[in-house]
Amino acid sequence: MTMKLLITFYLLLATVPLSGPVGENCSIKNTSFKAGENVSYKIYYALAGVHFEAGNVQFNCVDEQLNGKAVYHITAIGKTIPFYDHLYKVRDRYETYIDTASLLSYRFTRSTLEGGAKKYENIQFNRDVHTAISDSGVFKVPACVQDVLGALYYIRNMPVDGLRPGDKIEFEMFLDNQLYKSYIRFIGRETITTSFGKFHAIKIKPFLIKGTMFEAGEKMTVWVTDDPNHIPIRIQASIRIGNVKADLVEYQNSRWPLQREIKK
Repeated sequence: MTMKLLITFYLLLATVPLSGPVGENCSIKNTSFKAGENVSYKIYYALAGVHFEAGNVQFNCVDEQLNGKAVYHITAIGKTIPFYDHLYKVRDRYETYIDTASLLSYRFTRSTLEGGAKKYENIQFNRDVHTAISDSGVFKVPACVQDVLGALYYIRNMPVDGLRPGDKIEFEMFLDNQLYKSYIRFIGRETITTSFGKFHAIKIKPFLIKGTMFEAGEKMTVWVTDDPNHIPIRIQASIRIGNVKADLVEYQNSRWPLQREIKK
């Protein structure tokens, strides 16, 4: 199956919903995660109602120092299972370094192998002058811009109270020397059943940019825990042929107890 399942889910896990700071006051307090948190997902491809495991993604967060500043070093690693390696091998590694006080990213790297194509990207963010520096040059960016991985942890800390079904939240990310603008639509809250049991969840739909896998529009649904952790627990999307799904399968060291079971 020659599809970029894993890289697509990196991009979309990073667009968890909610409301962001206005203007250039981008700093936000971390209340949703801590160093040592690990979360893992399985990626499935579905055709004619049958699901096939295609790969997995793991996220890890640790404390580090970068140029004398305290940062969270966050890593996302994705790969296809051996069966799909023969069809379309994926070995992706994404890393971001975000300030522990503001949750704004200072550095982002990615090293990817997808099929026979290799790619490496290194971005340095200069927050004082609002620029992103890559191997291709210096780019002016908005004050609150994030990289694709840092955005996930930044947005997890934003409040959800006050959002009404249908509300849209715009966001911006810098990737491949481009600034991407899109939005998330807040759908509401509902109960979702997973391998961990039943969750109270926040349900959203990101607006997708047309690509090799997806048609443009609100073709994807994302559920995150309706608790202080705001961990994504399921993603489902229609693609040109069939459907794809990512499910949370393991978590460790969450900042708050995961409210995974609804008590009767």
